[in-house]
Amino acid sequence: MERKIILWIVIAVLFIAVLFLVFKVSKSTGNAVSNGEIDMSGWTENEKMNYEMHGVIPARVQGSTSKASSGSGMVGGC
Repeated sequence: MERKIILWIVIAVLFIAVLFLVFKVSKSTGNAVSNGEIDMSGWTENEKMNYEMHGVIPARVQGSTSKASSGSGMVGGC
């Protein structure tokens, strides 16, 4: 009986930790990603075309969107 209580406490603590981390990550994306879309204001037409056709994020903005692009620089991992 004691093991079940300890197990449920561990599960509850892990669940709370996951909720905290999800909330923290969603807040840390900032202005670079809004509603699942990357802010392309200030990009040249060539940069927009490269992102739309190939998923390549320009190197000068990768620092602010690295969390959204998982650091690979490409969307979809082609």
